[in-house]
Amino acid sequence: MPVAIITGASKGLGRALAEALAARGWDLVLDARTAEVLKETAAALAGHGTRVTALPGDVTDPAHRSELVAAAWKLGGVDLLVNNASALGAEPLARLEGLSLDGLRRALEVNVVAALGLVQEALPLLRASESGTVITVSSDAAAEAYETWGGYGASKAALDHLAAVLGEEEPWLRVWAVDPGDMATDLYAAAVPDDKDPRPEPASVVPAFLRLLDERPASGRYGALSLLEGR
Repeated sequence: MPVAIITGASKGLGRALAEALAARGWDLVLDARTAEVLKETAAALAGHGTRVTALPGDVTDPAHRSELVAAAWKLGGVDLLVNNASALGAEPLARLEGLSLDGLRRALEVNVVAALGLVQEALPLLRASESGTVITVSSDAAAEAYETWGGYGASKAALDHLAAVLGEEEPWLRVWAVDPGDMATDLYAAAVPDDKDPRPEPASVVPAFLRLLDERPASGRYGALSLLEGR
């Protein structure tokens, strides 16, 4: 069975994607900071009959990243790495004039440095896979300028660039940066708590990720909406 590592997998998009992969028979290594929620998620996903290893921790911890890759190796390797864990840098989001530099450092550490660290850790196993794939979860804020989204957007733009370069450096892998669009997640609620407009559920964009895995287009940046519309 193929093996995936998914960070930030206890809820939101990470859980929805894990659910879809488990239904397809994937074995999973899941990460999140909240141990109890992650444990509940893992138990639910194991109902599909696949092997699920849940490892609570912080992706900025090198020892935790090594633990994730070691767990995947025990399941057979790494066919897919999904860097989904994210930090906003400020909750709620703040204009650049008032953005805490410590908050910005946290966003960069989680969204960029830790993501690259996990890629580096998993790279030998990804190269050994017949279908080694890296997905980095991006954001519209990485490409467009929105007031108060500067810190988070800068970190996601940096992650997009790392993904693009990785795709060039590792031509036998598939490396996709995917913008899922706005979703009804805890992350979005923390970012813009006053926005009460309805947002799509994370599960609604999962078919876009599955299309990438099924069709395996060239490495690059993709929008979930375009994928869902068949473009």
